Amino acid sequence: MKPDRQLPPSTASTVVRLQADGNASSLNDQVAVEEPLEIRIGNRPFVVTMRTPGNDEELAAGFMTSEGFSNSKADFREIDRCPLSSNPENTIRIRFGDKVDEKSIESRRYSAVSSSCGICGKTSIEAIGSSFSAIESKLKVNRRLLFELPERLREKQVVFDRTGGLHSSGLFDRDGKLICLREDVGRHNALDKVIGYALLNGIWPLEKHMLLVSGRVSFEIIQKALAARIPIVAAVSAPSSLAIAVAREYGITLIGFLRPPKMNVYSHPQRIID
Repeated sequence: MKPDRQLPPSTASTVVRLQADGNASSLNDQVAVEEPLEIRIGNRPFVVTMRTPGNDEELAAGFMTSEGFSNSKADFREIDRCPLSSNPENTIRIRFGDKVDEKSIESRRYSAVSSSCGICGKTSIEAIGSSFSAIESKLKVNRRLLFELPERLREKQVVFDRTGGLHSSGLFDRDGKLICLREDVGRHNALDKVIGYALLNGIWPLEKHMLLVSGRVSFEIIQKALAARIPIVAAVSAPSSLAIAVAREYGITLIGFLRPPKMNVYSHPQRIID
């Protein structure tokens, strides 16, 4: 696979800063970049997502994996920029290996998109069961270590420090070492980049790892964690009701409001030890 080209994740924008006392000043401020990324299967358009440029190969690999279309690095023959695109910097082309049925993937994705409106939570949970089994990881983590993770994540959020406008996902090993951190305007994209990094670098599956996200935990975040086999998912903010239901059903320890000295554990607390 060819090295991913890195585009700037932030850019300068002229703003007018107004003070409470009525004073105004003009200055350049750093803002997070948001651009579309088109993912193609071969030369055929497949899906477009709005993302912060950078680590696009990881994003494409992670998306395909978290959607259940791939489960190993060997599934990908090549991931690169598409030279046939009018904007190759915003286009990623995937060529799958011989064992992957590309036509089946395309039909499943379009079906998922067209059927996503109006389904209930119960239907969503049942649909996951057709692709993924419950996680049975024996991972256990000291609660004091968990309280240290938000600061470890925060101190590495370089682009957030410049812009204040990005979500982040961090992958930690059982000892609390930060393996990979990715930032993006979309929380789901940040997680897909982390998953893609792990897959492409042979850190797979992730049954002995922990995930920390900077914002809330939605159904989609838990679904992607399940696809990557991550047994512990923590967030500094709140989970949704459906995220909690999926975590309980599929063996994920879900932690919310991880803000020392407190945390809320919504499912499978047996993995947290003293």
